[in-house]
Amino acid sequence: MNKKLGLFGKVFRFIDRKIVVPITRFLMRIARWFSNSNKTLETWLSRSNTLLFISLFLAILIFIVIDQKMTLFTNASAEVLKDREINAIYNEEAYVIEGLPEKVDVTLMGSRSDLFIAKQSTAKVTVDLTGLKPGTHKVNIEYAAPSGSIDYSVNPSVANVNIYRKVSESKTVTADLLNQDSLDSKLVIEDVSPSVDTVVIKGTDDENAINSLKKVATVKALVDVESLTLNDAGNINVKNIPLKAYDKDGNILNVEIVPEKISVDLEVASPSKVVPIKVIPKGEIENGKAISSINTGQYSNIVVYGKQSVLDNLQNVPVTIDVDKLNSNKDYKVELKKPKGIKSMSLTNITVSIILGEASYRDIDNINVDVRNLDDKYTVQGTSEDDTKVTVNVKGVESVIKALTNEDIKAYIDLKNYKPGQYEVPVKVEGTDTRVQYLSKKTKVKISVVEK
Repeated sequence: MNKKLGLFGKVFRFIDRKIVVPITRFLMRIARWFSNSNKTLETWLSRSNTLLFISLFLAILIFIVIDQKMTLFTNASAEVLKDREINAIYNEEAYVIEGLPEKVDVTLMGSRSDLFIAKQSTAKVTVDLTGLKPGTHKVNIEYAAPSGSIDYSVNPSVANVNIYRKVSESKTVTADLLNQDSLDSKLVIEDVSPSVDTVVIKGTDDENAINSLKKVATVKALVDVESLTLNDAGNINVKNIPLKAYDKDGNILNVEIVPEKISVDLEVASPSKVVPIKVIPKGEIENGKAISSINTGQYSNIVVYGKQSVLDNLQNVPVTIDVDKLNSNKDYKVELKKPKGIKSMSLTNITVSIILGEASYRDIDNINVDVRNLDDKYTVQGTSEDDTKVTVNVKGVESVIKALTNEDIKAYIDLKNYKPGQYEVPVKVEGTDTRVQYLSKKTKVKISVVEK
């Protein structure tokens, strides 16, 4: 109390010197200014009691304000420190710890001034496991309060921990790519090579442990393509890629990995190929008419980008147009769809012009019937020679169908999912010239599927 009264005395003298006296002087100046017109005010202000009362009033007012602030600052209060990490004290080279909560909340209780200091401190939440042997233990979670006048509670305040002996083993490293869709559509990553083949993983081999080494299925370096700047083909080395251990279900395991980070070499390429645009008419053109020509203007070929393995098997980019009941020449504006595995194309749409002419018909004999999609365990036998060859009727303008040969036409049966037995199977026909309509005169053939 004596210290508080001494403090208020100093405050009062400071206020009297810095505030009351200047205000009094200011009022005296005002009084002199009004001296010629208002003698009553001058008389009132000139009284010593008046100045005393004004000074006393201001001092009391300031005292009340400061006292309220001091009371507010010294009153007991509470603060909650959310999500504080736990610092476990133990021999990290010899043991593995499981069961500690990831974070805790700490409630602090004390004066506002002490709480303010406590919030600015770097005091830690700790669990001391020194001297504990492998097994299950109930331990207290403590907070290193920066001031003895602070009371605290930790939630949770206790934990059941499992202590295991630490072992180590080697594990093969693989690398995967994330966010490949963000890569320039003309680029592909052909190869991903980690800088090391194997790493050491450390933990417990106890099968009951959540993060047992026996549960580690793979160790991966995940390269986020979105974070890289890849504009051209070439080789790039990506450093400081963190390693993660996963179980068979893809869950991350909390095991120690040495080293924690590696570098990864990426081989970036831009494979491309020029292929023709193949226009495929669908539907029945009106009787008496056939397609004389299909014109795609200056865009008969297209450049496609993708993995080399996809490009090697790609022969053309198909475009389907509907010619059902067409009876006159027509232009089609069509959008090009990327074939499966193709990332980019030099064109997105073209205009296809269909020119019609007078239809003619022709039969082409002795077209062999091929077998497609039959399981390798089986083979096919025709029940008669008539079921191994068909006659195909072609419809088109005379100049087109006249040039067709047997090599231009393929007849086949699709035997996907067929098992041994006898069947009557539909015959399908296709040809190299899409201006022509192909129809097998024999719509079905009899065959036998037998084991080899």
